[in-house]
Amino acid sequence: MPEPPPGPVPDSVPVPDSAPARRGRVRRVILATAPVVLVLAAVAGAAAYTKATVDGADRTVTTRLWARSAHGPGKDPAGDVSRGRASTELSKLLLPVPDGYRLGPDHGAHGNDSELSGREATAEMKAGSRGLAGKQRRELEKRIDKLHVQGLAIRTYASDGNDLIVRTELVRMKDEKAVRDLYVFRTGLFDAAGLLRDGPAVGGHKKNAKCFLQPEDSELRIESMFCMAYDGETVLTFSASGPTPVDTSSVAGLVKDQLDHITSPGEYV
Repeated sequence: MPEPPPGPVPDSVPVPDSAPARRGRVRRVILATAPVVLVLAAVAGAAAYTKATVDGADRTVTTRLWARSAHGPGKDPAGDVSRGRASTELSKLLLPVPDGYRLGPDHGAHGNDSELSGREATAEMKAGSRGLAGKQRRELEKRIDKLHVQGLAIRTYASDGNDLIVRTELVRMKDEKAVRDLYVFRTGLFDAAGLLRDGPAVGGHKKNAKCFLQPEDSELRIESMFCMAYDGETVLTFSASGPTPVDTSSVAGLVKDQLDHITSPGEYV
């Protein structure tokens, strides 16, 4: 059973100090907010996806993909589900499978290209609070209700070289201010905790995107990167993992492509 958080999640991000006890408290606060986005689980899960994909990969077969320049998407190919679904308003916002990639492994029970309604997404976020003490669980569920989640879309990608697994989650909310506040709160918590290293900048999105890298460890064979971003009513969670060293600048480029695609679905300038 997870350790209950020290109290209601604060409205502002705490200022960290060097004391181990304080760092432990911030760590518990982050884990308590995991139902919003399971950040650490996402990074660990991406690593597991990558290992399974690399270990079981058939490297003798190449896949011919929709051609385009760099790694920016072209038009959503109508009817070509191998590039990802584009049948709903939310799924159209997801980046079509770019050149050099294919649809990736399933994300739990949701598959590799799926969508949840606002009610389903809210229920799933609340399910993550199981195990917390009653008071903390009720506080967290109230916060989730205030987000007014309208829907969640998930898509995973695997590189043709089987050396990178990428997962994107888009959550649409009713209130743009809530979206911005959530982004500031989440990035602030990770900055304050110091659990992850700063990742590369996302070109053209300095104010609305931030990336983190897993703690440095020379013995790790898998490296993970996690990014958070927002655009209007949409919150983006982006994770990538592959054998060390991961080309983090290329991953940041994919995040940029995804954010640009949200602005102009089906187009890339």
